[in-house]
Amino acid sequence: MKKVVLSLALVAVLGLSFTSCRETADKANDAVENATETTGDALNDAGEAIEDTANEAGEAIEDTVNDAGDAMEDASNAAGEAMDDAKDAAGDAVDSAKEGANDMANDVKDAANDAVDSAKKAGNDAIDSANKAGNDAVNKAADKVKGM
Repeated sequence: MKKVVLSLALVAVLGLSFTSCRETADKANDAVENATETTGDALNDAGEAIEDTANEAGEAIEDTVNDAGDAMEDASNAAGEAMDDAKDAAGDAVDSAKEGANDMANDVKDAANDAVDSAKKAGNDAIDSANKAGNDAVNKAADKVKGM
């Protein structure tokens, strides 16, 4: 009797498993179809996203190129202005150097003239002092000769 009960149980299990496998196979087919549709939709969405990204990247590159061109033009203008300013500054520096050199030359000339005038005065004073000393010496000598 054990064999009969076991046999019936085995037949029941086999019957249920065939039925379950069919339902599982149908569910698996439905899942595959859903996955296929979802994958197709995802691929379409990804394609659109790639296209949008490519368009945006193209626009960004175009904007960057335009901005770079503007920056180069601005830099060129600034460099030209800087060169003009440097040229003007160099010209001003040369003019200032000339004026400074002329002022220094005039100052040196004035100082030399003052030194010459001072030397002349000192020489004349020395001559006057020597003449006075000589005259005084002559007068003293004359007075000594007279007083003798």
